[in-house]
Amino acid sequence: MNSNKTTHHNVGPSPTVYARVAGILYLLMVPLGFFGYMYVPSLIVSGDPVKTASNIMTSGSLFRLSIVSALTVQVVNIVLVLVLYRLLKPVNKNHALFMVIFLLVGTPIAMFDQINLFAVLRLLSGADYLTGLTTKQLHAQMMLFLDLHRQGAYIAGIFFGLWLFPMGYLVFMSGFLPRVLGILLIIGCFGYLIDSFGIFLFPSFKEIVLFTFWGEVLFPIWLLIKGVNVEQWEKLALKSE
Repeated sequence: MNSNKTTHHNVGPSPTVYARVAGILYLLMVPLGFFGYMYVPSLIVSGDPVKTASNIMTSGSLFRLSIVSALTVQVVNIVLVLVLYRLLKPVNKNHALFMVIFLLVGTPIAMFDQINLFAVLRLLSGADYLTGLTTKQLHAQMMLFLDLHRQGAYIAGIFFGLWLFPMGYLVFMSGFLPRVLGILLIIGCFGYLIDSFGIFLFPSFKEIVLFTFWGEVLFPIWLLIKGVNVEQWEKLALKSE
Protein backbone atom coordinates (compact mmCIF):
# COMPACT_ATOMS: atom_id res chain seq x y z
CA MET A 1 0.00 0.00 0.00
CA ASN A 2 1.42 3.40 -0.99
CA SER A 3 1.75 6.03 1.64
CA ASN A 4 2.33 9.74 1.05
CA LYS A 5 3.16 10.41 4.69
CA THR A 6 6.66 11.49 5.62
CA THR A 7 8.30 10.76 8.91
CA HIS A 8 10.33 13.05 11.13
CA HIS A 9 13.47 11.35 9.80
CA ASN A 10 12.89 12.75 6.31
CA VAL A 11 15.08 15.76 5.55
CA GLY A 12 14.42 17.82 2.44
CA PRO A 13 11.69 17.28 -0.14
CA SER A 14 9.46 14.24 0.17
CA PRO A 15 10.29 11.33 -2.16
CA THR A 16 6.85 11.94 -3.58
CA VAL A 17 8.06 15.34 -4.78
CA TYR A 18 11.11 13.73 -6.41
CA ALA A 19 8.84 11.17 -8.07
CA ARG A 20 6.42 13.77 -9.42
CA VAL A 21 9.20 16.02 -10.72
CA ALA A 22 10.98 13.07 -12.35
CA GLY A 23 7.73 11.96 -13.98
CA ILE A 24 7.05 15.43 -15.37
CA LEU A 25 10.59 15.83 -16.71
CA TYR A 26 10.60 12.35 -18.27
CA LEU A 27 7.26 12.92 -20.00
CA LEU A 28 8.33 16.40 -21.12
CA MET A 29 11.06 14.75 -23.18
CA VAL A 30 8.50 12.80 -25.22
CA PRO A 31 7.25 15.71 -27.40
CA LEU A 32 10.66 17.42 -27.34
CA GLY A 33 12.47 14.23 -28.33
CA PHE A 34 9.92 13.24 -30.95
CA PHE A 35 10.21 16.58 -32.73
CA GLY A 36 13.92 16.97 -32.10
CA TYR A 37 14.91 13.55 -33.39
CA MET A 38 12.14 12.57 -35.82
CA TYR A 39 11.59 15.78 -37.78
CA VAL A 40 14.97 15.92 -39.55
CA PRO A 41 14.82 12.28 -40.78
CA SER A 42 11.38 13.05 -42.21
CA LEU A 43 13.00 15.60 -44.55
CA ILE A 44 15.60 13.20 -45.92
CA VAL A 45 14.76 11.52 -49.21
CA SER A 46 16.99 8.48 -49.62
CA GLY A 47 19.07 8.68 -52.79
CA ASP A 48 17.77 12.15 -53.66
CA PRO A 49 20.02 14.92 -52.26
CA VAL A 50 18.33 17.56 -54.43
CA LYS A 51 14.90 16.87 -52.92
CA THR A 52 16.43 16.58 -49.45
CA ALA A 53 18.13 19.98 -49.83
CA SER A 54 14.87 21.49 -51.06
CA ASN A 55 12.96 20.08 -48.08
CA ILE A 56 15.48 21.51 -45.62
CA MET A 57 15.66 24.93 -47.28
CA THR A 58 11.88 25.32 -47.36
CA SER A 59 11.65 24.25 -43.70
CA GLY A 60 14.59 26.23 -42.36
CA SER A 61 12.85 27.57 -39.25
CA LEU A 62 11.44 24.19 -38.26
CA PHE A 63 14.81 22.58 -38.97
CA ARG A 64 16.47 24.99 -36.54
CA LEU A 65 13.67 24.50 -34.02
CA SER A 66 14.23 20.74 -34.14
CA ILE A 67 17.89 21.30 -33.26
CA VAL A 68 16.90 23.47 -30.31
CA SER A 69 14.36 20.85 -29.26
CA ALA A 70 17.01 18.10 -29.35
CA LEU A 71 19.39 20.23 -27.29
CA THR A 72 16.62 20.98 -24.79
CA VAL A 73 16.04 17.24 -24.35
CA GLN A 74 19.62 16.85 -23.15
CA VAL A 75 19.33 19.74 -20.69
CA VAL A 76 16.18 18.15 -19.28
CA ASN A 77 18.05 14.83 -19.16
CA ILE A 78 20.68 16.31 -16.85
CA VAL A 79 18.09 17.63 -14.41
CA LEU A 80 16.12 14.37 -14.62
CA VAL A 81 19.01 12.10 -13.74
CA LEU A 82 19.91 14.26 -10.72
CA VAL A 83 16.33 14.04 -9.46
CA LEU A 84 16.27 10.29 -10.03
CA TYR A 85 19.57 10.01 -8.17
CA ARG A 86 17.96 11.59 -5.10
CA LEU A 87 14.98 9.27 -5.44
CA LEU A 88 16.88 6.01 -6.00
CA LYS A 89 20.06 6.60 -3.99
CA PRO A 90 18.66 4.96 -0.82
CA VAL A 91 18.48 1.64 -2.70
CA ASN A 92 22.16 1.56 -3.63
CA LYS A 93 24.34 4.68 -3.90
CA ASN A 94 26.97 3.08 -6.15
CA HIS A 95 24.43 1.89 -8.70
CA ALA A 96 22.76 5.30 -8.59
CA LEU A 97 26.14 6.89 -9.39
CA PHE A 98 26.59 4.58 -12.38
CA MET A 99 23.17 5.69 -13.60
CA VAL A 100 24.25 9.33 -13.41
CA ILE A 101 27.65 8.71 -15.02
CA PHE A 102 26.25 6.81 -18.00
CA LEU A 103 23.69 9.50 -18.75
CA LEU A 104 26.17 12.35 -18.29
CA VAL A 105 28.50 10.68 -20.78
CA GLY A 106 25.78 10.26 -23.40
CA THR A 107 24.38 13.77 -23.03
CA PRO A 108 27.37 15.77 -24.38
CA ILE A 109 27.76 13.28 -27.24
CA ALA A 110 24.13 13.87 -28.22
CA MET A 111 24.50 17.64 -27.92
CA PHE A 112 27.74 17.75 -29.91
CA ASP A 113 26.12 15.61 -32.59
CA GLN A 114 23.81 18.53 -33.41
CA ILE A 115 26.83 20.32 -34.92
CA ASN A 116 26.37 18.07 -37.95
CA LEU A 117 22.96 19.65 -38.53
CA PHE A 118 24.37 23.15 -38.17
CA ALA A 119 26.94 22.14 -40.80
CA VAL A 120 24.08 21.16 -43.11
CA LEU A 121 22.53 24.61 -42.66
CA ARG A 122 25.86 26.29 -43.42
CA LEU A 123 26.31 24.25 -46.60
CA LEU A 124 22.88 25.34 -47.80
CA SER A 125 23.27 28.96 -46.69
CA GLY A 126 24.82 30.25 -49.92
CA ALA A 127 27.70 31.85 -48.03
CA ASP A 128 30.45 33.44 -50.12
CA TYR A 129 33.11 31.00 -48.94
CA LEU A 130 31.13 28.15 -50.52
CA THR A 131 31.22 29.55 -54.06
CA GLY A 132 34.19 27.32 -54.94
CA LEU A 133 32.01 24.22 -54.53
CA THR A 134 29.54 22.98 -57.10
CA THR A 135 25.95 22.29 -56.20
CA LYS A 136 26.62 18.58 -56.51
CA GLN A 137 29.56 18.84 -54.09
CA LEU A 138 27.49 20.83 -51.60
CA HIS A 139 24.72 18.25 -51.72
CA ALA A 140 27.19 15.39 -51.29
CA GLN A 141 28.65 17.01 -48.18
CA MET A 142 25.15 17.74 -46.90
CA MET A 143 24.22 14.06 -47.14
CA LEU A 144 27.50 13.15 -45.42
CA PHE A 145 26.73 15.38 -42.44
CA LEU A 146 23.17 14.05 -42.23
CA ASP A 147 24.56 10.51 -42.16
CA LEU A 148 27.14 11.47 -39.53
CA HIS A 149 24.33 12.94 -37.42
CA ARG A 150 22.47 9.64 -37.60
CA GLN A 151 25.58 7.68 -36.61
CA GLY A 152 26.28 10.09 -33.76
CA ALA A 153 22.80 9.49 -32.40
CA TYR A 154 23.54 5.76 -32.23
CA ILE A 155 26.80 6.42 -30.37
CA ALA A 156 24.91 8.47 -27.79
CA GLY A 157 22.29 5.71 -27.78
CA ILE A 158 24.85 3.31 -26.29
CA PHE A 159 24.97 5.39 -23.12
CA PHE A 160 21.24 6.15 -23.16
CA GLY A 161 20.83 2.39 -23.06
CA LEU A 162 23.46 1.79 -20.39
CA TRP A 163 21.92 4.24 -17.91
CA LEU A 164 18.69 2.26 -18.01
CA PHE A 165 20.36 -0.85 -16.61
CA PRO A 166 21.35 0.54 -13.17
CA MET A 167 18.11 2.50 -13.06
CA GLY A 168 16.09 -0.62 -13.82
CA TYR A 169 18.05 -2.56 -11.21
CA LEU A 170 17.41 0.13 -8.59
CA VAL A 171 13.70 0.20 -9.38
CA PHE A 172 13.53 -3.60 -9.25
CA MET A 173 15.30 -3.78 -5.88
CA SER A 174 13.68 -0.70 -4.34
CA GLY A 175 10.54 -2.15 -2.82
CA PHE A 176 8.87 1.25 -3.22
CA LEU A 177 8.26 0.86 -6.96
CA PRO A 178 6.79 -2.06 -8.96
CA ARG A 179 9.42 -4.61 -9.95
CA VAL A 180 7.95 -4.98 -13.42
CA LEU A 181 8.97 -1.39 -14.19
CA GLY A 182 12.56 -2.27 -13.38
CA ILE A 183 12.40 -5.29 -15.70
CA LEU A 184 11.00 -3.17 -18.53
CA LEU A 185 13.72 -0.55 -18.07
CA ILE A 186 16.42 -3.22 -18.28
CA ILE A 187 14.81 -4.58 -21.44
CA GLY A 188 14.92 -1.02 -22.79
CA CYS A 189 18.65 -0.93 -22.06
CA PHE A 190 19.28 -3.92 -24.28
CA GLY A 191 17.02 -2.49 -26.97
CA TYR A 192 19.23 0.60 -27.28
CA LEU A 193 22.43 -1.44 -27.20
CA ILE A 194 21.25 -3.93 -29.81
CA ASP A 195 20.13 -1.10 -32.08
CA SER A 196 23.39 0.86 -31.79
CA PHE A 197 25.77 -2.03 -32.26
CA GLY A 198 23.47 -3.66 -34.81
CA ILE A 199 23.54 -0.54 -36.99
CA PHE A 200 27.33 -0.28 -36.72
CA LEU A 201 27.86 -3.93 -37.63
CA PHE A 202 25.02 -4.37 -40.11
CA PRO A 203 24.00 -1.10 -41.87
CA SER A 204 20.68 -2.59 -43.00
CA PHE A 205 19.78 -3.67 -39.44
CA LYS A 206 16.18 -2.93 -38.46
CA GLU A 207 15.75 -1.14 -35.14
CA ILE A 208 14.00 -2.92 -32.29
CA VAL A 209 13.85 -0.08 -29.75
CA LEU A 210 10.30 0.68 -30.86
CA PHE A 211 9.37 -2.62 -29.21
CA THR A 212 11.51 -2.25 -26.07
CA PHE A 213 10.89 1.33 -24.95
CA TRP A 214 7.75 0.68 -22.88
CA GLY A 215 9.58 0.94 -19.59
CA GLU A 216 10.47 4.54 -20.38
CA VAL A 217 6.81 5.29 -20.98
CA LEU A 218 5.24 3.45 -18.05
CA PHE A 219 7.89 4.42 -15.50
CA PRO A 220 7.31 8.21 -15.66
CA ILE A 221 3.55 7.72 -15.82
CA TRP A 222 3.72 5.65 -12.64
CA LEU A 223 5.92 8.26 -10.94
CA LEU A 224 3.54 11.04 -11.88
CA ILE A 225 0.29 9.29 -10.97
CA LYS A 226 1.18 6.77 -8.26
CA GLY A 227 4.45 8.09 -6.88
CA VAL A 228 6.34 5.82 -4.49
CA ASN A 229 5.74 3.92 -1.29
CA VAL A 230 7.07 6.63 1.01
CA GLU A 231 7.20 4.40 4.09
CA GLN A 232 9.44 1.89 2.33
CA TRP A 233 11.57 4.71 0.89
CA GLU A 234 12.01 6.14 4.38
CA LYS A 235 13.19 2.79 5.74
CA LEU A 236 15.84 2.49 3.04
CA ALA A 237 16.89 6.11 3.51
CA LEU A 238 17.49 5.49 7.22
CA LYS A 239 19.54 2.36 6.53
CA SER A 240 21.71 4.18 3.98
CA GLU A 241 22.59 7.04 6.33
